[in-house]
Amino acid sequence: MSNANESAIVPILKRTLANDDFRQTVITGEKCQVVLMTIQPGEEIGAEVHGGHDQVLVLAEGRGQAVLDGQATEVEANDLIFVHAGVEHNFINTGDRPLKLYTLYAPPEHEAGTRHATKSEADAAEHDH
Repeated sequence: MSNANESAIVPILKRTLANDDFRQTVITGEKCQVVLMTIQPGEEIGAEVHGGHDQVLVLAEGRGQAVLDGQATEVEANDLIFVHAGVEHNFINTGDRPLKLYTLYAPPEHEAGTRHATKSEADAAEHDH
């Protein structure tokens, strides 16, 4: 059994800025999960609703739009967006460089160890389930 403290301390900003994958899980606990995301210029996460959990996103680099229940708001590095369970949401990179963020799901949304290098890879994996 691994020491829980080893995986509990993460240089999150450094890891977020170094991440080039569309989605990469960092820590998956019983009740919460931390995931890194990079959205390329002109791309988006895609509109979705998580009925059973809340989501918090923290933008580390870049800018874009947060669309919550159809209302678009400009967002940029250092913004935190809280998405309540049941709210339709999408995040769109409107800038000219990657939009890098980390997000927390409570409870977890993805299988531990999930890694998708691109959005198309993530979309394909979601259609397989």
